[in-house]
Amino acid sequence: MIGDTLPETFPFASGGYFCLLTLLLFARGMDFLSTRIATPNLVLEGNPLARKLGWKWGALVNLALCFAFAFWPLTAIIVMTAGLLVAAHNFHAAWLMRSMGEAAYRDWFVERMAQTPISLFVASLCGETFLTALPGAALVWFCDERSIAFAIGFGIVGYAGIVLFYTSLSLWRLRRQEDKKEACIIRDNLNS
Repeated sequence: MIGDTLPETFPFASGGYFCLLTLLLFARGMDFLSTRIATPNLVLEGNPLARKLGWKWGALVNLALCFAFAFWPLTAIIVMTAGLLVAAHNFHAAWLMRSMGEAAYRDWFVERMAQTPISLFVASLCGETFLTALPGAALVWFCDERSIAFAIGFGIVGYAGIVLFYTSLSLWRLRRQEDKKEACIIRDNLNS
């Protein structure tokens, strides 16, 4: 079954469609649950669109996407794989975020970033994402492009890309905030 070639689409209300819909709802639900546990107020949410949509609109958009993606098995498996890996990533530090509180965790993280050479952080991030993407890339390279294994591999590579993109985006936002703070301090010192 794992090496089987996937059909291009499943008709609405077919057994395959409902199976994929159930799996998509589970995967997206785990992503939502892990995010809710880690950052109930979305203070630590890395995706600006998800933060802007909030819980209610985010849930509705994800529900609509699950119903749409269930038509296409390859896409559904890619989304499920990436979503479950994102949820696992969220659960990894959710206990710490929740026990410290969202604002305290963010402040603690910003302090750690300020005390870490940017090159070390970027090298660590690139090492994490490259080593995560590598087995996924092997599946994509060596498996038939219509197979379940290919879709899982693509989902793993997608997850690595998600981590790299949103972590880099957060780093860029933190750096911009620090530059603005420094500019304010310099301006205040000049005005004194």
